Amino acid sequence: MHDHNAHDNHDAHAQHQQSDRHAGHGAHGEMFKHRFYTSLVLAIPVVLLSPMIAGLLGYTLPDNRLVTAIPAILGTIIYVHGGSPFLTGAFRELRDRQPGMMTLIGMAITVAFLASAATTLGIGGLHLDFWWELALLIVIMLLGHWLEMRALGSASGALDALASMIPDTAERIEDDGTREVPIAELAVGDHVLVRAGGRVPADGTIESGHADMDESLITGESRSVPREAGDRVVAGTVATDNSVHVTITAIGDDTALAGIQRLVADAQQSSSRAQALADRAAALLFYFAITAAVLTFTAWMIAGSLDDAVVRTVTVLVIACPHALGLAIPLVIAISTERAARAGVLVKDRLALERMRTVDTVLFDKTGTLTTGEHRVTGIEPEDSEELLRIAAAAESESEHPVARAIAAAARERRIDVPRATDHQTLAGRGVTAQLEGRRIAVAGPALLDELGIEPDQRLEATIEEWKQRGASVLHVLDGDRILGVLALEDAIRPESRDAVDALHADGIRVVMITGDAREVAESVADRLGIDEVFAGVLPDRKESRVRELQERGHVVAMVGDGVNDAPALARADVGIAIGAGTDVAIESAGVVLAADDPRLVVSVKHLSRAAYRKMRQNLVWAVGYNIVAVPLAAGVLAPVGIVMPPAVGAILMSLSTIVVALNAQLLRRVELDPGQARDAAARSPERVNA
Repeated sequence: MHDHNAHDNHDAHAQHQQSDRHAGHGAHGEMFKHRFYTSLVLAIPVVLLSPMIAGLLGYTLPDNRLVTAIPAILGTIIYVHGGSPFLTGAFRELRDRQPGMMTLIGMAITVAFLASAATTLGIGGLHLDFWWELALLIVIMLLGHWLEMRALGSASGALDALASMIPDTAERIEDDGTREVPIAELAVGDHVLVRAGGRVPADGTIESGHADMDESLITGESRSVPREAGDRVVAGTVATDNSVHVTITAIGDDTALAGIQRLVADAQQSSSRAQALADRAAALLFYFAITAAVLTFTAWMIAGSLDDAVVRTVTVLVIACPHALGLAIPLVIAISTERAARAGVLVKDRLALERMRTVDTVLFDKTGTLTTGEHRVTGIEPEDSEELLRIAAAAESESEHPVARAIAAAARERRIDVPRATDHQTLAGRGVTAQLEGRRIAVAGPALLDELGIEPDQRLEATIEEWKQRGASVLHVLDGDRILGVLALEDAIRPESRDAVDALHADGIRVVMITGDAREVAESVADRLGIDEVFAGVLPDRKESRVRELQERGHVVAMVGDGVNDAPALARADVGIAIGAGTDVAIESAGVVLAADDPRLVVSVKHLSRAAYRKMRQNLVWAVGYNIVAVPLAAGVLAPVGIVMPPAVGAILMSLSTIVVALNAQLLRRVELDPGQARDAAARSPERVNA
């Protein structure tokens, strides 16, 4: 009992840390919002009592000391209260020897405050009444930061949305019925009832019942998926039509949903080449601004007056704030990873997503990636023989072998009523026999046919040979010593695989497949999917060398796999992509995880990579280019022709630059990541070949 409570406490602590991390942007946003509104109210009288504003609007101010004192008092309050986030930020940057945006803002408002205070107090003979510019500058800066934090917070809000999908309570099945308990009281091994329309409270396996599960929360796929006894279900998914009994297999931080939250959070906080570039640019911009400010002050002291020198210097410092630059990359990272998570693409490593846009070759593992990894009945001869499937399903009904499950599934799909057989015998590696309606029936492989001395039916020879050529397993259905027909069983190709391959071809991407299967089997799958190159018969420990071989040919390779033996290859590839419910080892080795077993999501990753990089580049170009153009204007290079820029106008232009960057990043939300888009892209591809 003690250990169980300790585990709960650990989970609660971890969840608290997680929520604290994601609440950061929201808390900062509220702080900036509060200070913005307070400073805005205080700034109104400061602006109205400014002689410059009065002159512009044509009204006369009373000639008394109170009119001078009010702007100074309120301006000081605004500087201390509204400016404190920038002043403390500047202190931290200087303490860490990493001057940047906050240092520039802190310098600008401090110079404006000191010049205005000296003017009001009559110190040094200055005539620099900056109170209204100072007030507006701080108000606009607070507004810009509030908008930034709100944008980042809305992107990180996806994680809060994920957390909210877990119900607060669960119906635990006990000896005397069901009892509603808090989620924190659930333990691995508990049995819970999930009613129709209810959410699964924790990861588990269906013990009894069947239901169509809405798994869009995890996979991004809107279509519900049928789940039955023995199938795995994930916390937060919905049983849409029936009730099921679920045995809990993971709770708290061990659930798939908690893992998704960690992946998205880590990705949003992870750095990247573009972010490193932005950080260097911000540091360089600080020194550029300081140099420009010193030159501006010196030039205006020589050519004009102290008043002009201070005004121009403050304007340069204001307009050079790399506010837009500081927002350019983090906002794109936050929105792109959140957008991806909603589509079932979990970005673990930002660098992997950045590299994906340069990939020219995608290497798919066959089993479990392009195929389902499970046997399916893919051929029946005689065709559409319900009697054949009825007898085969009856013979296999007591077996849990993958072949038996495949035959049972085929019978269910055709809605065949399977009779009850008796006296089942499993003959290892050869087949099964049973009694049905007074007859001895069997599902036999070639070895059992030989053992029973039954000659294959010559009429079926051509069909059997064709099936064997494509790597199918062939089973004979017997009634006594008479062959009723044959079944072909294969590792079925996912219905989405062809669309994924065609969409990649439409994007100019080369598609390669790797498998441990024999070449005949591999070539059969490759021909049906239109794959460019095949590595067949590759031992698990040799997959990594095949990735290296492609790289040595000059290709940028993305590897897509789902198994333990794929992990070295995933790590070697330029971009490792783990698909579906892959093993923990594969997921750890991958930079991107696809929550659904849908290879079309690889195309979504490519599109997201291009779109995110494009937005990063656009934002960086805008933010840096804006400063390069605006700083000389703020310094007064056009003053000889009568064009000067007041500090408040500089603050407005700086904030407009930030808004442009924020709006541009928001356009990422319009990038379509629905796997169905791969089908549309494939349909447009001139390279599509009929399967």
